[in-house]
Amino acid sequence: MAAMCRTPSPPIWTTRELRQQGISRGALVAVRRGVYASPDACPDAVAAAAHGGSLGCEAAAEHHGLWLLRATDEPRRLHVWLRADRHQYAHPGCRCVVHWRPGPGAAFGLPSVEQTLAQLYRCRGAEVFFVALESARNRGRLSPAGIRRLSETLDAAGRDLVAFSRDDAESGLESLIRLRLRPHGLDVRTQAVVVATGRVDLLIDGWLIIEADGRQNHEGVNLRHKDLVRDANAAAWGHMTLRFDYAMIIYDWDLVERAILGALASRGSRAGLRN
Repeated sequence: MAAMCRTPSPPIWTTRELRQQGISRGALVAVRRGVYASPDACPDAVAAAAHGGSLGCEAAAEHHGLWLLRATDEPRRLHVWLRADRHQYAHPGCRCVVHWRPGPGAAFGLPSVEQTLAQLYRCRGAEVFFVALESARNRGRLSPAGIRRLSETLDAAGRDLVAFSRDDAESGLESLIRLRLRPHGLDVRTQAVVVATGRVDLLIDGWLIIEADGRQNHEGVNLRHKDLVRDANAAAWGHMTLRFDYAMIIYDWDLVERAILGALASRGSRAGLRN
């Protein structure tokens, strides 16, 4: 997830809003004619306001604090939400991504979490949407009514993803692995508690532990020792542990998938030999 400022409502106003709220323009920065921003306003929000819109899609997801799936070598582009019933302004040379969708709210306010997720689905596709959706659910950003409203705005494939989503994934990597393993019909649980081991990222078919590691400096001696102890305790109780880092999951999924399926097949083969 890209590091950036996060404010639930970027402090940007029209002249009319300033008058209505009794705010003086004295310390504010002029964005364009009739639009002013607080000196500490998010630069991305100011740029979006200069275009006549507000942050949308990926940019809004970041401000909402949602887990956003993006490859480390993927350039970050500003996503701007423009309402068709409001003024827009030319922005030559800008590489922003424009979202033309009607919607309620303040002129420069963020789209709701529901609107943001719908924009992600239409713009970035199923995996980015699903990861952000489970992040929103885990962090309590979507009520049951909000989930229903979101589902009603999507097509059949999107509604299927909403139905498949849960609220127990604590990392976007966990959500991504569970989604990618879905076609294999496996029993995949996130944040499962394993005897003598504790909470694990994913547990497949009740015995295969998957740890999706997004931590920095994970090869430190103390962390490495702790992981080895956990894995040994898990093995003593009949569990196997596979560990994958962010780079493997994002850039080498084929290897990750083959390792998981190979481990599951191996367990079945050994069971067959004992019989």
